[in-house]
Amino acid sequence: MNATATSPDPTGHGDVRGTTLAITGWGVVTSLAIGAEEFTTAIGEGRSGLRDVTGMFDEELPENQAFAMPDFTVRDHLGRKGTSFFDRSTSLGLLGCTLALDDTDLTVTDDNRDRFGIVLGTTAGSIKATSDYSRETLEGDRPFLVNPVLFPNTVMNCAAGQSAIWLGLKGVNATVAGGRLAGLSALRYARNQIRRGYADALLVGSVEEFSPHTAWFSHRQHSAEEGRVTVGEGSAVFVVENAEAVRAQGRTPDAEVLAVEVGTYGAPGREPDAGAGLADRIGRALRRAGVEPSQVRAVATGESGIARLDDIERRGIESALGADVWRVRAKEWVGECQSASGSLQIAALLAGHRGHPELDGAVSVVTSVSPDGGVGAAVLRGWHRARGDHRS
Repeated sequence: MNATATSPDPTGHGDVRGTTLAITGWGVVTSLAIGAEEFTTAIGEGRSGLRDVTGMFDEELPENQAFAMPDFTVRDHLGRKGTSFFDRSTSLGLLGCTLALDDTDLTVTDDNRDRFGIVLGTTAGSIKATSDYSRETLEGDRPFLVNPVLFPNTVMNCAAGQSAIWLGLKGVNATVAGGRLAGLSALRYARNQIRRGYADALLVGSVEEFSPHTAWFSHRQHSAEEGRVTVGEGSAVFVVENAEAVRAQGRTPDAEVLAVEVGTYGAPGREPDAGAGLADRIGRALRRAGVEPSQVRAVATGESGIARLDDIERRGIESALGADVWRVRAKEWVGECQSASGSLQIAALLAGHRGHPELDGAVSVVTSVSPDGGVGAAVLRGWHRARGDHRS
């Protein structure tokens, strides 16, 4: 994790014990849809983001379909100036951040930019950018003459750093490497930063790119798994603030993050049992949120079609919430997006709330499981935004 933080507010502003986060805007970039409104519509219509990726790269791909965006270029959305050398992860992350800011009523000004920051989750940054740069040092006649403009793309915190520069944000800037748990881990980190007074608002989310490297890795690692979800790419970013402050200003959030819990247990088949660990994390999150299991309307799962991981998630959910709770399976729409998955699961829940006032106040749980025994759970309460604003 790479993090840069300003000093806590000396007045104690934002130093609230047990801080609840408010999500006041969000943006998504996926093969299914780009932007919160289109994403909401696409899910409501039951679309799929599965695309033909033949010819997307010069390199051969293991499969000719993926939840990817063959025609995506960041300049189509943000212009050519300043974006020419962005790698794909940076492009997806920056666009997600920009869309989230467009979706909120919170404006970046000279008065607040020092306390407005970014926390992005990742697996390992842009693996393609790092690999391409390393290859250039080996294949060139004079290896030390590599293009220096491309070097920033090789560091893991490139997306968060470039996004902060582009948007003029000078607050906390952090990159959380967490794989499938990156989205929830970034949200937990952001909560702690606001709780401790290091920031008033943060852009929080996670990003994952599609490349021959990620496609072949997934294929080699899970090729024997029947029914596994096809690999994808995307980003989801949320504007988060202190919920108490948002309510005091007469604003209604899209959701409140009531609790986030993560933990590390044994890999599948090993002790300590990750299924029991997930049940414990869900239970702990519910207690912190002051919510009974019977009050949970839905759980957004990270089910990926990999039997040993899905079994952990199933057992954990059933132990903590029962077998009848409604499942929201975001990967059916956006694919296996690795580090972006948890954030996209949250976005799927927010999409369900956006135009449905009958769901106001409903509580949902988000779960994540990683192959190495990491598990996580978040508890959210959501509201609609039928009038297109945040005012009560």
